[in-house]
Amino acid sequence: MTAPISAPESTLGHPPVVTRFAPSPTGFLHIGGARTALFNWLYARGRGGKFLLRIEDTDRARSTPEATEAILKGMAWLGLDHDGEVISQFENAPRHREIALEMLAKGHAYKCFATQDEIAAFREAARAEKRSTLYQSPWRDAAPETYPDAPYVIRLKAPREGVTVIRDQVQGDVTIRNDQLDDMVLLRSDMTPVYMLAVVVDDHDMGVTHVIRGDDHLNNAARQMMIYTAMDWPVPTYAHIPLIHGADGKKLSKRHGALGVDEYQKLGYPAAGVRNYLARLGWSHGDDEFFSDAQAIEWFDLNGIGKSPSRFDFKKLENLCGQHIAATDDAALQRELGQFLQVTGQNPIPEDKKPAMNRAMYCLKDRAKTFFQLIEKAEFSLASRPIQPDEKAAKLLDNVSRGILRELTPHLQNANWTRDALEDAANGFGETHDLKFGKLAGPLRAALAGRTATPSVFDMMLVLGRDETIARLQDATNG
Repeated sequence: MTAPISAPESTLGHPPVVTRFAPSPTGFLHIGGARTALFNWLYARGRGGKFLLRIEDTDRARSTPEATEAILKGMAWLGLDHDGEVISQFENAPRHREIALEMLAKGHAYKCFATQDEIAAFREAARAEKRSTLYQSPWRDAAPETYPDAPYVIRLKAPREGVTVIRDQVQGDVTIRNDQLDDMVLLRSDMTPVYMLAVVVDDHDMGVTHVIRGDDHLNNAARQMMIYTAMDWPVPTYAHIPLIHGADGKKLSKRHGALGVDEYQKLGYPAAGVRNYLARLGWSHGDDEFFSDAQAIEWFDLNGIGKSPSRFDFKKLENLCGQHIAATDDAALQRELGQFLQVTGQNPIPEDKKPAMNRAMYCLKDRAKTFFQLIEKAEFSLASRPIQPDEKAAKLLDNVSRGILRELTPHLQNANWTRDALEDAANGFGETHDLKFGKLAGPLRAALAGRTATPSVFDMMLVLGRDETIARLQDATNG
């Protein structure tokens, strides 16, 4: 038996790390692809290497400029910057063809004149005889003088004996018998290259040292390694990561909810929170759940990736996003909030309302898990008089409540405008009138914000200031 073909276990002593993300532009950037991009980005950035982007647009019937744009926008929102220009696989077709012809000239490939009907007949007979349907071309060792004047494809002359060992950094050693692999087509009869050839040539030409991708590509690795071996090229380090499943344990699909990265932005999740969650989806660093980009870049390694599929959990995503909103600098949060309003078709925050919202950030950030929640809690600082209460808030402003607010207003107006003084004034009023604070808080929320779910009434007063607070209370009691 021949010696096994093996992928390397590590790249110690090799050139600097180069990773790549290579999506097909046939739809949006889905969350699984985003995680693959993130893992490649983290691995390269943590080692001072390069992270490259290649658009695998060889499927001309399904590839669209709109899908390419969606991929680029999704990566930009996630903050996954790539090095160099975006590479188009389709534009590299002449180079792919050149390599196939070189393999042909070296005897590592051959011309196959078998027709589709002949291949189908071979497989039908094999099924009837209960033997392998793996096609074995009669043209593999045919002499050139026997070639007919007919269309042909170029096939790889794969080894028929021995094994191919994929030394995978996630899956461990994966051994595949070579007699279970066919002589795959490299060039079609119109001399266009197939995807399997294009991937290898592009990865080699781009200097890719680490191929980090979904484990649905694991079987492809064995066949692709044969091209590397035939061309005497170094085989990259492989790391095939398990796919993402839904909460029900089944492969993530449309039935599990939003899949496009752009949908997560429209749902109001901050990019930092999504990055954090995706990094933890299948990779771990001890018990750490919440971490910064700098920590993720420092900690990320291939041996931290698990072998089992991970389950997408919206509650965990929301919790992490809430922590990131709370930890984000106010100015940066305002910028991302502005982007969120733009992509969701909402009006931007008026310039004259930004100072109030900035003042309110301290009492908004700790309780919001999405930008929807943040903007909802910020509504009191963005609203203009007279405040129009929603249906639930309006019920809290009945005649009795208005009377209570009318009596309370002078006590607040005369208090020092500090939290302690405002709390003392409200609590003192409540004790005098035998009212629990809950009886005051509801009408105050309705009067100041027109809503029932708001920050603390005292936080709202401090953000709005004395004049605006008293004016809103007077509006409500005069209504």
